[in-house]
Amino acid sequence: MTVASTATAQLGRELAAIVGDAYVCDDPGALTGFAIDGVRPGMWVVPASAEEIAAILRLANERDASVTVAGGFTRQSIGKVPEQVNILLRTHRLTRVLHFDPGDLTIGMEAGCKLGEILVRVAEKGLLLPLDPPNAAQATIGGSLATSSFGPLKNGFGGAREYCIGVSFVTGDGRIAKAGGRVVKNVAGYDLMKLMIGSQGTLGVITSANFRLFPAPKQTATFIGEFEDCESAMEFCGAVRRSPLSPICMEVISPRALEYIGDSSEAWSVLTRAAGSDAVLERYRRELSANTNRELVGAEEKRFCNGVREFAEAVPRKHQNAMLMEVHLRSSAVCEVLGAAEQAATDHNFLFASVGRAGLASLIVALVPLSVDPPVVSQYASVVTAIRKSMPKDGSAVVVRCPREAKPYFSVWGETANDMEAMKAVKRALDPNGIMNRGRFLF
Repeated sequence: MTVASTATAQLGRELAAIVGDAYVCDDPGALTGFAIDGVRPGMWVVPASAEEIAAILRLANERDASVTVAGGFTRQSIGKVPEQVNILLRTHRLTRVLHFDPGDLTIGMEAGCKLGEILVRVAEKGLLLPLDPPNAAQATIGGSLATSSFGPLKNGFGGAREYCIGVSFVTGDGRIAKAGGRVVKNVAGYDLMKLMIGSQGTLGVITSANFRLFPAPKQTATFIGEFEDCESAMEFCGAVRRSPLSPICMEVISPRALEYIGDSSEAWSVLTRAAGSDAVLERYRRELSANTNRELVGAEEKRFCNGVREFAEAVPRKHQNAMLMEVHLRSSAVCEVLGAAEQAATDHNFLFASVGRAGLASLIVALVPLSVDPPVVSQYASVVTAIRKSMPKDGSAVVVRCPREAKPYFSVWGETANDMEAMKAVKRALDPNGIMNRGRFLF
């Protein structure tokens, strides 16, 4: 047995002493399904409490072992190819609902809870948790927060930072901590909660979270408008934003994107989803009638809106070599950036499709190779470079999925941030030895 394998075996025994033999696995066959960009973890471990997680991270620091956290394994494609993953820390034993107070419109649960199950539970009480990323049935609460995932409801309710009111977590060096609380009005101390949301598992492990809930809409209607080009579509979206109307969803959809949603058109489309009383919906019909040609309700509305939400999952399911980017920018720059993306796609033998939250200019851009054969990897880099050159300085374009072979040719995470030193200081404070998701992001 080599020195490396002896050390790995010893690490496995020490982890088993923390969580039990049944919750540590170092069998290569069983670990293959948990490979990240082809890199198989050395072992996985499944803790049942924050205390066990803290003990695992303290041990990892002592052994200088890298740790990656996994929930539903739905967002592991983002980031660089890891050099190694010594420990994959899985959260699927953290599944308790800690409190659910429908009268106070709050809920708290452990990080391993499946988001889809939580959504069903709150809906049974006539409530809504507006966290609606793709593949919610598989995604976990902790993973959705760590990756700052979102869906069409972000237009009406904001992202998770707006309605997550508290998190508990374990820092990279094994300290148990919390931020926020169980009530909406909780502003004491530094806002570490928002720091953990979107941290991509680089600072610690989210162990539980509390959310503010909303009354579920009694009824909704979705209005579809078709436009000649992106400019006309965004002009309409701007008019809606300036009006008294407050749609819960407003999506701008490129023509090719419709095939992944289950529809078809040669035009750009705008989806406007309204919620409210009969009088409210009638006002939407009246004010949008000049620019919309379809109204969807019931099963047809659900099918179309689900298709929009699942766009980012539908594209790679159909085209394994597709590349997806999350683009965030100001509304006035949307058409210029999408135009540049479409031109770059054409220049480098890709097909372009895009779906996005028009009111917030948070978009998913898909680039699908024209050929079934994988493109030359440099083509991916060329497309990304062209799109990023078109971005305003206050925007961002992050690759969230692409073939493993392409990742070394460009910065997956984006350009180096201006506040890099501040980010490094936070990393040193919470994960001083750099064991969390080592090398996959900016650190």
